[in-house]
Amino acid sequence: MTIETEEPALTVDELAARAGVTVRTVRFYGTKGLLPPPVIGPRRVGHYGPGHLARLALIEELRRQGLTLAAIERYLDRLPPGLDAHDLAVHRAVVASWAPDAVETVPRGELRQRAGRELSEEDVDRLAAMGVLEAGGEAPADEDAYRVDAGLLRLGVRLLDVPLSPAAILAARTVLLDHARAAAHELSRLLREEMPERDAQAVRSLSAHMQPLVVQALLTAFQRSLTQELREWLGEPPVDGSP
Repeated sequence: MTIETEEPALTVDELAARAGVTVRTVRFYGTKGLLPPPVIGPRRVGHYGPGHLARLALIEELRRQGLTLAAIERYLDRLPPGLDAHDLAVHRAVVASWAPDAVETVPRGELRQRAGRELSEEDVDRLAAMGVLEAGGEAPADEDAYRVDAGLLRLGVRLLDVPLSPAAILAARTVLLDHARAAAHELSRLLREEMPERDAQAVRSLSAHMQPLVVQALLTAFQRSLTQELREWLGEPPVDGSP
């Protein structure tokens, strides 16, 4: 099991708070082998890094979709070795696209905690423009609240540091959503052809088995295609050596 442990600065309490889970949950996943152990620092205090946080978020996303612990373990075992926090965040975002919208009402203080960084008003506005959050919902007195798409928050926060204009990010989001919907539509059509009878339980079972495979296939195909596009743009030869 490989995990990025760069900057292992989070205690178990801080890791749990950022992931929106309990400390008991973090330790439970650790005992099950789903989450690697922390890096032991001075005074025998365990610390966690970005890779731990991203892996924990992915585990929680898979759990929200109804996968059993055994199924989650199989999914994690199929991941390519050496994935960093960003790669895991991309996996989680793709996995989340299979699930119904997971919108939570989060007070401003908790939003900052979930994001893992300070958020300026401009940052909040950009996250709103991406569709990650919107103002609204009940909150404690004297504190703003936001309706947050929990599946997109971490990815949206990372996009805040990407040197692209908000307009470019929104355009990219539109392109990805359009193609994702088209792929989902075609896959749904194939499922309907294979299973003409609407057996809800059978459909859910097949979907649960297919999701990890589809996620892997989509990510692999997209990464290879994007690499090839960039090489052509930069005038570099194809990776496979073909003209």
